[in-house]
Amino acid sequence: MINPVAFEMGPLQVRWYGIILAAAFLAGTLLAYRRSARAGMDPDHIINLITLIIPAAIIGARLYYVVFSWADYSYDPLSALAIWHGGLAIHGGVIGGVLVGLWYTRRHNLSPWNTADIIAPSLILGQAIGRWGNFINQEAHGGPVSEKFMNIFPGFIKNQMLIGGQHYQPTFLYESAWDFGVFLFLTYYWGRRKVPGEVALLYLILYSTGRLVVEGLRTDSLMLGPVRVAQLVSLALIIAGSALFHIRRKRTS
Repeated sequence: MINPVAFEMGPLQVRWYGIILAAAFLAGTLLAYRRSARAGMDPDHIINLITLIIPAAIIGARLYYVVFSWADYSYDPLSALAIWHGGLAIHGGVIGGVLVGLWYTRRHNLSPWNTADIIAPSLILGQAIGRWGNFINQEAHGGPVSEKFMNIFPGFIKNQMLIGGQHYQPTFLYESAWDFGVFLFLTYYWGRRKVPGEVALLYLILYSTGRLVVEGLRTDSLMLGPVRVAQLVSLALIIAGSALFHIRRKRTS
């Protein structure tokens, strides 16, 4: 098992989860910064926007997770602040980021669709990297599987997915691989978009499609009664994203 604590500085523990999230944010920021210049936007707007989006996304992701897992935190509400133990929901992070992004683009008279297109590839790349934080924390995994099944994966993944003497399906890996594939596609498609907003909408459609499938394999889903919240939200985003993509394309034809 990989120690979730990377190193200690006196009483301070620096965890791999935080390091991986920081790497995800840094990679996404650098990518968006370079793309903004090619898209005709002042790159300083990306730095300013990311500076606002990061805390908003973290707060949104944590609030979303805690609200749907309140039974786990009601006995000790202050434990909801311990994000280093994991428990960030990407849908909540996207909501927080979108709200701040809309406010910023409106205040600075920027195109929200073009801005979203610039950021979307960075977001999915960050998600692909961030899933490895779940790997370190042994979370976001699937149900029990046999050792024979796990033999198809590298040894370090097999060992980390051995929890309490039982192997579990590495769904974090499935989603990370899917997200990276979506990132490559969005990067390819970016220069071929016909109207601003297409890249962002394709992000919503493609990411949500992968999440809809992978979520069905997980054992730690946030639930709303008998329904997996992430699957419900993913389905709604696929429908909404597809409709908006068609509408925007139709208006330019």
